[in-house]
Amino acid sequence: MENDTTKLLTECNSGIRMGVSAIDDVLGSVENARLKNVLSRSRKKHEALEGETQKMLNKLGSVPQEPDRIVRGMAKVKTSFRLAVDGSDKTVAGLITDGCSMGVKSLSSYLNEYKKASDDAKDVAKRLIALESCLSADLRSYL
Repeated sequence: MENDTTKLLTECNSGIRMGVSAIDDVLGSVENARLKNVLSRSRKKHEALEGETQKMLNKLGSVPQEPDRIVRGMAKVKTSFRLAVDGSDKTVAGLITDGCSMGVKSLSSYLNEYKKASDDAKDVAKRLIALESCLSADLRSYL
């Protein structure tokens, strides 16, 4: 149980860091004040959940890991390229929505894979899925 809990929380923490980093990568390109507010609020919610996962991992004697550098680097290159070609709010919303979709897919897979994880860890994953789904829905009007 503890092993699945650690693995699920580690994946959640890594995904949250990727999400915060993605928001940071696009925030400077956003022109619409409401869109900037949506992204900033979501960033704060992600950071709060990141702190929660870090505390849970620390209690388990595990150190949160950084997201895979290759994956993070590829995401940053894609974001930079797309924003250089078209830095519109529509592009920003599309990039973040794509990231949310990948996050929901991955987290759902991890929930199925780590069935023996604690209920608390599963709750964190479900709240993160809800957060990603909500952000994606909030961005639809900017697409």
